[in-house]
Amino acid sequence: MGQDGGVKLWSAPSVAGPVTARVPLPGSKSITNRALVLAALADGPSTIRGTLRSRDTDLMIDALRTLGVSVDGDGTEVRIAPAPLRAGSVECGLAGTVMRFLPALAPLADGPVHFDGDPQARVRPVGPVLGALRDLGVTVDGDALPVTVHGTGALDGGEVVIDSSGSSQFVSALLLVGARTRGGLTVRHRGASVPSMPHVDMTVDMLATVGVIVSVAHGPGEEISWTVPETKIAAHDWAIEPDLSNATPFLAAAAVTGGQVRVPHWPERTTQGGDAIRQILTAMGAEAELVDGELVVRGPQTLRGIDIDLSATGELAPTVAAMAALAEGRSHLRGIAHLRGHETDRLAALTTEINRLGGRAAETEDGIVITPAPLTGGRWGSYADHRMATAGAIIGLKVPGVEVEDIETTGKTMPDFPAMWAAMIGADS
Repeated sequence: MGQDGGVKLWSAPSVAGPVTARVPLPGSKSITNRALVLAALADGPSTIRGTLRSRDTDLMIDALRTLGVSVDGDGTEVRIAPAPLRAGSVECGLAGTVMRFLPALAPLADGPVHFDGDPQARVRPVGPVLGALRDLGVTVDGDALPVTVHGTGALDGGEVVIDSSGSSQFVSALLLVGARTRGGLTVRHRGASVPSMPHVDMTVDMLATVGVIVSVAHGPGEEISWTVPETKIAAHDWAIEPDLSNATPFLAAAAVTGGQVRVPHWPERTTQGGDAIRQILTAMGAEAELVDGELVVRGPQTLRGIDIDLSATGELAPTVAAMAALAEGRSHLRGIAHLRGHETDRLAALTTEINRLGGRAAETEDGIVITPAPLTGGRWGSYADHRMATAGAIIGLKVPGVEVEDIETTGKTMPDFPAMWAAMIGADS
């Protein structure tokens, strides 16, 4: 690993032939952090097995401990004992689930809760959650990190109207705390369509598992409302699914090299948006099938471009863009304007980095158009964004000389990614 101006560079390994591997994956970040929040609000102790241990989930665990929740266990099995929430200072890092979910819980604390995070976190939107709290009578200082929420030990319910077109996490944050409000909570979305709706469905499904039944109603246009009754949240022992979004770079390795990658324990039924990769790969010419509980992906001789609306699964866009840059035929990724508010502006980042390697990528109002062109090696910026880093790794499989900045940022959701990548291709890490 080299140095360039103080930034660590990782030489992305290239392969001359097909990648063939079986890749076990750690648990889902999205499910893990929702399970941690629900366990913290439950009516008794819970156990979470298969817990993802990554920067984002460790930030959530540390934050809950700061707020007075007992979390025991340093491995993939943790035990949570809820307790009255207390005041404190929460470090959010760059974790959207921490900076959006926990301010919604903070009114239940016995005093002020201060939130701050990485420099990039200060430009990530959180205003709709804070505005909803203000509408419910909570005193909140700030509209973006750093933020202080003044807890009083309770949260009144009612109806709030928010524009959640910037992130589905705004809805999930309020739904997770809704059962603990006095009188229950109705969250009404008004605005453009809610992106990444499978993540809201995941929240609703997990709430049902702990006895909280959310009513969903569709209004005119894109309007949707969710109503959560005031009720107890039951303690529950969770078993976390593999993270399907984190699987996508490894599956893409099969697709771009004409190889075969197997991922064990792929669920037959899931609310994870990452499951959409199966249809995406098929549309690009690969084969994807479930065989005895494993997802098996076989890459084609020639990967083809794709025209696709990724509004429901925007977290897959960097992987799809990397494949598109190596495919034959033009690709148009649509419905992902909200990616401008992720860890970085992913549309600008993808366009910049693909073009830096000689590709042809252009932003549109709500997406990116990629017209394949011969790529050359060079520096690939990660922008402290785990999915940008893995996109660079995918391209590096076929383009010698790609050097990815700060590959360690993948630890946000996937510990030891470089070692897993090296093991997949049979190389030394």
